[in-house]
Amino acid sequence: MGKRSRQRQQQHQNRERDSRDNATWGAGYADIVKENKLFEHYYKELRLVPEGEFEQFMEAMREPLPATIRITGYKSHAKEILHCLKEKYFKDIQELEIDGQKIEAPQALCWYPDDQAWHTNMSRKIIRKSPLLEKFHQFLVSETESGNISRQEAVSMIPPLLMKIESHHKILDMCAAPGSKTAQLIEMLHADMDVPFPEGFVIANDVDNKRCYLLVHQAKRLNSPCIMVVNHDASCIPRLQIESDGKKDVLFYDRILCDVPCSGDGTMRKNIDVWKKWTTSNSLHLHGLQMRISVRGVEQLAVGGRMVYSTCSLNPIEDEAVIAALLEKGEGALELADCSADLPGLKWMPGVTSWKLMTKDGQWFSDWSEVPSSRHTQIRPTMFPPKDQEKLADMHLERCMRILPHHQNTGGFFVAVLVKKAPMPWNKRNPRVLPHKHKYLLLRKDVPSSSAAQTEASPAASTPADAARLPESVEGEEGDPERKVGEEAEEEASKGASLPQETSAKQEACGPPPMKKMRLFGYKEDPFVFLTGEDPVFTSIQSFYDLSPDFPKLNVLTRTHEGKKRHLYMVSKELRNVLQNNSERLKVINTGVKVWSRNSDGEEFGCAFRLAQEGIYTLQPYIRSRIIKVSVEDIKVLLTQENPFLSKLEEDAHTQAKKLNMGSIVLKYIPNPSNPAEPQCSIQLCGWRGKTSIRAFVPRNERYHYLRMLGVEVFRDKQGGQGQKQRDGDKEEGKEEVEKVTEEEDDVAAAAAAAGNEGELDLENGSENGSTQPKTEGGSQGTSS
Repeated sequence: MGKRSRQRQQQHQNRERDSRDNATWGAGYADIVKENKLFEHYYKELRLVPEGEFEQFMEAMREPLPATIRITGYKSHAKEILHCLKEKYFKDIQELEIDGQKIEAPQALCWYPDDQAWHTNMSRKIIRKSPLLEKFHQFLVSETESGNISRQEAVSMIPPLLMKIESHHKILDMCAAPGSKTAQLIEMLHADMDVPFPEGFVIANDVDNKRCYLLVHQAKRLNSPCIMVVNHDASCIPRLQIESDGKKDVLFYDRILCDVPCSGDGTMRKNIDVWKKWTTSNSLHLHGLQMRISVRGVEQLAVGGRMVYSTCSLNPIEDEAVIAALLEKGEGALELADCSADLPGLKWMPGVTSWKLMTKDGQWFSDWSEVPSSRHTQIRPTMFPPKDQEKLADMHLERCMRILPHHQNTGGFFVAVLVKKAPMPWNKRNPRVLPHKHKYLLLRKDVPSSSAAQTEASPAASTPADAARLPESVEGEEGDPERKVGEEAEEEASKGASLPQETSAKQEACGPPPMKKMRLFGYKEDPFVFLTGEDPVFTSIQSFYDLSPDFPKLNVLTRTHEGKKRHLYMVSKELRNVLQNNSERLKVINTGVKVWSRNSDGEEFGCAFRLAQEGIYTLQPYIRSRIIKVSVEDIKVLLTQENPFLSKLEEDAHTQAKKLNMGSIVLKYIPNPSNPAEPQCSIQLCGWRGKTSIRAFVPRNERYHYLRMLGVEVFRDKQGGQGQKQRDGDKEEGKEEVEKVTEEEDDVAAAAAAAGNEGELDLENGSENGSTQPKTEGGSQGTSS
């Protein structure tokens, strides 16, 4: 490369860096022109934006999206983190000036409960200029890796809040990756930290096998025994069975999150590529998939349950059209819930009752009757509002919620809450079996009888091609005497699953034959093997840790059939029920929280398994020995020194430790209400009692987290990566130096560090968790908002 070429390249890189530095955390792609005339023309014509606000709307769409963080709500440490943010970082930032400009401190989202969500417009250039802001950034990175803070777009937080989750609810997240909403659902299940095993659970599904592992990483940060990640096409996700009172029963969910794939035009502020890729045909192509997924969702919803339908698109074809079609085909089984009072402070526009459709070449259609037959495969009747005005009024589409970017400096979003009042009508009718397809299909009411090729389709079908990919949607629901119809043949097809088989005369007489075994795609997962109550592994564990009699041994599983068990995991009894009764129809990617790990040196001390930090809050209520109660000063010593001598502990803890033999231990801090200066939440750490020393087995980022809670400021020198800390004395003189945190971790910490990315938060042009693309039909199922 010549000298001039190198100079030009350097100048280009400098301009690019300056542009990025001056942008907010969510900005990037500076060279892409944020213009799309078709987009402006389309939304002007639809009049979704209030009169006189369209220019504000477009200006907001061109501005970078503010960075938004959410404090993990279910952990008892959430209040301590919030206190640390408010009293230390935010208060200092408010008084900060850089280059003569006063810095705007992060602001709480007024509609999110308990000040648990915040947003900021600070740019990277500003962060680099201030050591204080650099420490704030490191704090966010470290706490995110520990699972105590999540980077999540503001509007993405809305659907879980509207689900009104309780600890006993069975929840399905149909299109879950990358997992920020799933994390919210898990937090809500664990609202009461004193209950290690809530009765409810979350099944998080995604069609993309690779993105399922991103979902696993998100869920693992929360260390819950009540989450299962599965890999299926949401439009035909299998109907599961559970055992109830000795009988097999169909699993219906109390809450379903249906965050469907969409065109993503509400994400233009962070996904800049959408500006040049957006066209009206995107919505037309996705409408059928959105219908199929949402139909499958309401089929699996329990009567009385709530399903939240959401998209990061503003287009009525993907929003109100889908809701209207569901309500019409539900024949009174579904109802739109009024959520106007659920999130006070949130600004939103009511759903619309009239809209029209435009093709990419600019042709408009207001009704299905106007659509030429040549376009019937692309444009379907369900894309238009119902003609019957009385029926339309009864739907109350105004209860849908559309969030516009310029109202509260957010992304664009749509959300609607459906309540199920009765079984779906097609579940109550006798199924019609088509021998050549072995599918239960229903007659469509809205397709003209002349369309013979389309007469046998389910409510979800929107094109003739759709019919071949429909789920079996005629199994009976609870309270329905026909629930068991066709149960033997109910082995559901996943993506690319089964093909028609030859049938014998006997099979034809008895109904459709069993389908071929489901073909699985992606990585082959290790098995999930539950231990029996008499498994010899429990003998030493029971005596060493003095487990209480109510310890649920049957909920412990391992990932191997043969050889030594390396790790032991725990799930709730409800998830165990699901796993054991659906092993052939469900592709499980991950479940359970690790509670014990094999230690090669442990056997000589009485137990081959040591405690794992990930599962300590789940397991500790059942442990009655090997517990050392420690003070704040003890924890500081344990987390800042690698192998402190027992004598370094305070007298009380030292006395307790001397009474214990060598081996794995629990280090437990109990808050003292009479001393509010100390953390007011319980802290439990895994450790090891050595011959003359004691050690905490805690991953590095969790060490930093606990030290901050104890009033120790922790930051890493970017040059050498060494951890440095100094006591936070609220700016008092003579700050006390604390020993350097060791970078060496035990194998538990190393595994955790490998699972969690130790790099910076994705602060550039990405959605939460590094996703940069809105989900599309060819990608993952679910929005990236």
